[in-house]
Amino acid sequence: NKTDVSTWFNLFTNDVIITLLTGERSYTMAGYFNELSDDEKAERPSALIDETVKFVHAIRKHFMGLLIFQFVPPFLRHYFPYFKNKSDDILQNIEFINQRMDAIIKRRREEIENTPLDKPLSNDLLTSIITANTPRDINYNKIDDKEVTRPMTDSEIRVIIFDGIIAGTDTTANTISFIVYYLAHHPDVKRKMLNEIDRIFQDDKTRPITENDIHNLKYCEAIVKEVSRIFSVANSFSRCLEKPDEIGGYQWPADTIIRINIDAIHNNEEYWDEPDKFNPDRWMVEGFEPKKNSFIMFGGGLRVCPGRKLAMIELVCLMALLFRKYDIDLIDKKAPLKTESSIITACTELLVEIKLRN
Repeated sequence: NKTDVSTWFNLFTNDVIITLLTGERSYTMAGYFNELSDDEKAERPSALIDETVKFVHAIRKHFMGLLIFQFVPPFLRHYFPYFKNKSDDILQNIEFINQRMDAIIKRRREEIENTPLDKPLSNDLLTSIITANTPRDINYNKIDDKEVTRPMTDSEIRVIIFDGIIAGTDTTANTISFIVYYLAHHPDVKRKMLNEIDRIFQDDKTRPITENDIHNLKYCEAIVKEVSRIFSVANSFSRCLEKPDEIGGYQWPADTIIRINIDAIHNNEEYWDEPDKFNPDRWMVEGFEPKKNSFIMFGGGLRVCPGRKLAMIELVCLMALLFRKYDIDLIDKKAPLKTESSIITACTELLVEIKLRN
């Protein structure tokens, strides 16, 4: 009963974030179900599933291919066949993504225009952005600045939604994959997590998770933080210097892009006791707070991840939903963790056995 949960998690988070951001249903999970099942099929039009799967695959292809534009000089991308073919393929891919995004935005604009002002609209980010600074906006006319109060253009909206999909899919999916991996290798931690989940849900495997439940799943949250510390999905952040500065004893000119090594910070003895030890209990110590900027799971400063609270809720909820009902264990605990690194460190395969808990 082998199951590659890394694929499942990636498709699941795709469907969740696309629905939250655009209000449109995503059917990659249905497509994956149809792929695995010989008999039963998802009750969705195959064309709708195929369209969604193609869109999501294009997003992932774009995300994993971004490094070529960061590290390969334009001269090589334009004139060396290998790099030119790679960059041309990515550019064609982003053109397809833009066309699909523009179609989604156009449909939503038409829905909004055809909905009377006294009728409610769908509750999603795309609708909120389109209606910002229009008569439908609750803050309309409260700010007297024409540049701030103008409605956004379709291209501006497209970038915001696309950034949200990119940032809200692979990071969450790979984090939950790494959580499953570390729990399988640390049964004592898994046991404490199950005790917390069982105490809160009292053997009820199906009731919806409440806001109060999320607040009480402290050890689950500690596991998320510790996995993100010891094995970061986002392995680096980049920042651009606005003016000349000295970093690491070297002088750097303005407009230099500096990459911050997250793993080096998260595993530094100067900031952490026993940094190589997987220890979620460190986060349970009353009053514990990491040194400033020593834990940057979601970045920091003005560019801190705007979806950090959503990501934590999604991860904690998914842990509770899965582990209160199922026992999940690795097929081969001696096998190395299979990953691929680019902008992020992605789990490429995680074979597990899933059984109902007693």
